[in-house]
Parts: sequence; C-alpha cells; structure tokens
Amino acid sequence: MNVLDSTQTVIKNALDKLGYPEEVFELMKEPMRLLTVRIPIRMDDGSTKVFTGYRAQHNDAVGPTKGGVRFHPDVTEQEVKALSIWMSLKAGIVDLPYGGGKGGIICDPRKMSFHELERLSRGYVRAISQVVGPTKDIPAPDVFTNSQIMAWMLDEYSRIREFDSPGFITGKPIVLGGSHGRESATAKGVTICIREAAKKKGLNIKDARIAVQGFGNAGSFLAKFMHDAGAKVVGIADAHGALYDEDGLDIDYLLDRRDSFGTVTNLFKDRLSNQELLEVECDILVPAAIENQITEKNAQNIKAGIVVEAANGPTTLKATKILADRGVLLVPDVLASSGGVTVSYFEWVQNNQGYYWTEEEVETKLEQVMVQAFENIYKLSHGRRIDMRLAAYMIGVRKMAEASRFRGWI
Repeated sequence: MNVLDSTQTVIKNALDKLGYPEEVFELMKEPMRLLTVRIPIRMDDGSTKVFTGYRAQHNDAVGPTKGGVRFHPDVTEQEVKALSIWMSLKAGIVDLPYGGGKGGIICDPRKMSFHELERLSRGYVRAISQVVGPTKDIPAPDVFTNSQIMAWMLDEYSRIREFDSPGFITGKPIVLGGSHGRESATAKGVTICIREAAKKKGLNIKDARIAVQGFGNAGSFLAKFMHDAGAKVVGIADAHGALYDEDGLDIDYLLDRRDSFGTVTNLFKDRLSNQELLEVECDILVPAAIENQITEKNAQNIKAGIVVEAANGPTTLKATKILADRGVLLVPDVLASSGGVTVSYFEWVQNNQGYYWTEEEVETKLEQVMVQAFENIYKLSHGRRIDMRLAAYMIGVRKMAEASRFRGWI
C-alpha cells in the first residue's frame, strides 16, 4: 500500500467514526488542485536540463493552503498528494487557519552546484507563481531545502509581483522576515511530544535511551535537544548507515562532523544498517528519515516502548496495529512533526503584522499549542479505545470537514 492509499484508508476510518457521509470522503481523498510543471534550467556546463515539479493544494475551505517544497530524486505525484493531505491534518490538529499544500521537484541537490540550485529554485517559483501567494498557498522548507532556497524563492516571487511579500513563504532567513525558532521548530515539537509521551509511560527523560533514525534537520536538532536534556542518545542514522553505542553517542562531536545534508556515518567503519538501528535496545525510537521504515516485517522486533514519528509516514498501517496490540505508545507523524507548520504559521502572522517576536515568545507559544494537541489526541485515543493515529486523523479532519460543510461544498 503506497502512502496515498494508506492516508486515504485512515481518513475514511476517521470520517466514518465521526459519522460523516460518503461525499465528505470523496472531497477529502484527493487534493482539489495538482499542478505539474516542467522547468528548463541552464546547467553550469552550458547544457539545459528539464526538471519536473509539482504543487498540490489539498483543501482551502479553512484558509490558504500551506506546506513545504522538497528537492529529492524520489519525489512522485502520489507522494506530493499524500503529503498535502497530511498538511491539512496537521493544520487541523494544531488548529491553524490553513489547508494543506505540498510541493516537490524531482532532482538530486547533492549533485547540483549552488548556482544550479538557485536557478532551479527561481524557475520553480516562476512556474507556480499564479497559484501561490500569502493569501493562496504559502510554501516552506522540506527535505533538502533550506532558508537559502526560501530566500531565492521569495526574491523571485517579489520580482514577479513587483512588491515585497515576505508572507509568501516561510522558513526564510531572519533578515528577510523569518521567525526565530523556525529552523528547529519541527524538532522542538517532536521533543515536546517525547516528553509528554514519557510522562504517560512514567519514564524520566534523564533515564531514557533514545535512538533517532535520520540526522537531517529534524533528526540532528532532536538528538541535540535530547542529549542536552540528559537523555542517552544510543543511536543515530543517515543515508549511509547507523551508529550505535549502548553507553550513548557523543552528539556534539557528530554534529560538528556532519555535512550539509546530514551525513556523518560514512566517516566510521563500524556501522549498522538503518533497519538494524530500528531494532536496537532503547526506550524511545524516533524514525526521522523516510516513509515505510517500520512494517509488519519488523514491528514485532521493535524494543522501544514509545515510538515518536518525526518523519512523514515511517510506520505502515499494519505495523501501527501490531505496535498498538503490543502496548507501544505510538505518537503519529501528523502530531509529532506539526511543530514546523505551527512556527511557520507564527512566521506568517509576524509577516502580516510587521511585528516580530523573540525566540522565547515563539517557544512559549509552540509549547502551549503542542501540549494541547497532544492531550486532545491522547484523551480521544483512550476514550474511544483507538490508536493515536486514528485519533489524530479524527481531530485533524473534523475542522476541514466542518468548514467545507458551512461553505456548502458538501
């Protein structure tokens, strides 16, 4: 089952549990718009290469759509559709005035120069400029994109529209209207969810052993936050493999040695595979890499009592049921990774107001939002005796369904 099919399955279950008729699912199961673009780019060697990009807008009943843009060789139309639906759910879970959007370009930025990436970023904005904007659809960073790429996109959009428009995009550098705390926001949100989940299990973070699969933006910040909180980070992983030490890894050393794409394990000979890391002895497991890492084949071998999904879709539906039956507390991706879109919303609000907050203000507001969202989902999960994923989808889809109903769409 691909990510879109599995997302649609849970949305159908959530809507059925809430008592909505079939036409609501028909509206929610696919994005309302999907734009496919072809972007010709002059490469450094003088040749022209044509890249394919996408922008999906799931549902704008609540407000403008919002979501990241990823640069990755494995980007597909199906993935972008699913991710836009997840963004709608995240916005509903943390009660933001957004629908979900998502974009992507099929490329490998690790094999492109700085100037080629700039030309591609600007070309993508030119291709989608008619369907995006501060009151239409607001992009943000995602896999292999960062504040520099957001800055190029902002500049290109401002040139096209002929006015300064910082609210067009989030995840920007601070000097261009970015928000304090945005770069680490996803990891901060995951950290809050880990802390709240540990409380429910009666686990002291300072006594916890944590394994983090993925050492990119979210994974590296998370490992640092957990290390600084006194937890023992026993494992980390990147695209080349995994490192494990039952006595805890030197996270500061690893962060100092990693490259701009989050790669560090290639510097070590004694490595595990990513799959082996998932099954190590630990209390808390954080999949922060890619989809479909915990499946029915390895779910029985997961030794952690808490699984917190920092990545999008790392656990299949069958694996979710196996973990739930085993009593593992699984905090789903649509909740755990919603810190990013929450602080993106804060950035958009600051841009609209022209008034900017301190990092302490941002972190305080994020804490309030994430703790409330966690409690809402945990209570519904226990009250209905359903897993946390279904509970999160029920809360996430309800606001969108009600907004669509009031508009007369269904």
